[in-house]
Amino acid sequence: MVPMTTAQTQRCAIWFGTPDARAQALFAAIGWHLRVARPEAGRQVGMRGGDAVVAVVDLRGADAATLATLDATLAEHADLPTLALVDDADPPADSAALRQRVLAACTRQLQTPLDPARLDASLAALMAGPRRDISSIGGQSPPMLGVRAMLHRYADVDLPVLITGESGTGKELAARALHDLSRRRGRPFVAMNCGAIAPTLVQSELFGHERGAFTGATARRMGLFESADGGTVFLDEIGDLPLDAQTNLLRVLQEGTVERVGSHQAIRVDVRVLAATHVDLEAAIAAGRFRQDLFYRLDVLRLQMPPLRARGADVELLAREFLDAFRAGHTVQARGFSAAARQCLRQHAWPGNVRELLNRVRRAAVVAEQALIEPADLQLGPSNAAVVALDAHRDRIERDALIDALRATGCNVSASARRLDVSRVTIYRLCRKHGVSLDAFR
Repeated sequence: MVPMTTAQTQRCAIWFGTPDARAQALFAAIGWHLRVARPEAGRQVGMRGGDAVVAVVDLRGADAATLATLDATLAEHADLPTLALVDDADPPADSAALRQRVLAACTRQLQTPLDPARLDASLAALMAGPRRDISSIGGQSPPMLGVRAMLHRYADVDLPVLITGESGTGKELAARALHDLSRRRGRPFVAMNCGAIAPTLVQSELFGHERGAFTGATARRMGLFESADGGTVFLDEIGDLPLDAQTNLLRVLQEGTVERVGSHQAIRVDVRVLAATHVDLEAAIAAGRFRQDLFYRLDVLRLQMPPLRARGADVELLAREFLDAFRAGHTVQARGFSAAARQCLRQHAWPGNVRELLNRVRRAAVVAEQALIEPADLQLGPSNAAVVALDAHRDRIERDALIDALRATGCNVSASARRLDVSRVTIYRLCRKHGVSLDAFR
């Protein structure tokens, strides 16, 4: 077995038998290429010389003839570490238990003890995680297994990735995972939320500025792209980027250079650009708010983050993980979820996705007075109807106040912020929250 030393080296599992769709998805999610070899055709299995390879022998339901064929096939590939799957569809929790079970099962079925050294080598190869831990991309549902498979596929392809999905689905976590799996993982990962920076400051934040470039620029400042040289830049909510900054970002993607504000000298940078959005960029292009050529430069590879409501049993799995993590750092009564709470977790629509789930679990852990969290602790279920109605009423008041301020000031963001006694950034955030288009007002 050749150790994985370069990005081009692949980890390949050759499955002797017929894996189901779940097994194939699991292998892809941990970054392994799964190749299927029928026992009768096993002698024709081809392998690349530089790959890390392990054989997976599916003995479940095998008859005497199949066992004989497998025995002859494996004799042709005696140098491969081998893992046998015999009785159980799901592996145990740890490698030690798996090792004991497989040794016993192989001795019983093949009538010959499996070499423990070979088995240890195969377990080390098969159960090793990816090059970096991406366990933060949690869940075992088919949509999330697909996301993790795409992360491995995109990691070493040094092209822009556009990450789409609703707010709270984990787009920044996915971007960090792409960086951690890539060849750039030893270099900086720099993130910026394009909607959280005042439009007048975006150019300076991204590209830097020279001393005296504008009022308050008392010293030369390196921008985000220069500080991330050799690494990855993640631009969250790319749809909120002002048009003039979009033009300069296009130059970075096309030419690999930036110009500081107040300078005409091009500075070469080596960065991979990842961008995320929860809005429809094609609609923004049609409305004139987003450059079409920039969209095509960003949308080379696309990763769609699924909403929590489409992830099935992941809701309960994540809720348990969030509770355990919170308990590790805080003294609380809660130890688990009641049956009614679990049912509410499954039935809730989760408009705020994973972020909403995390916040509800943390709050429930604090307020719960019993060992099991109840629906009321999560503010879910029939008892939450009054809370939902109150939140909706507050949202209507907030939206009406925002619209009144924009109309009264002729859509002047600064004047609207002063009228409502909030910051300009808050005005932009409220517009996104309530679906208010500044362009429509103008």
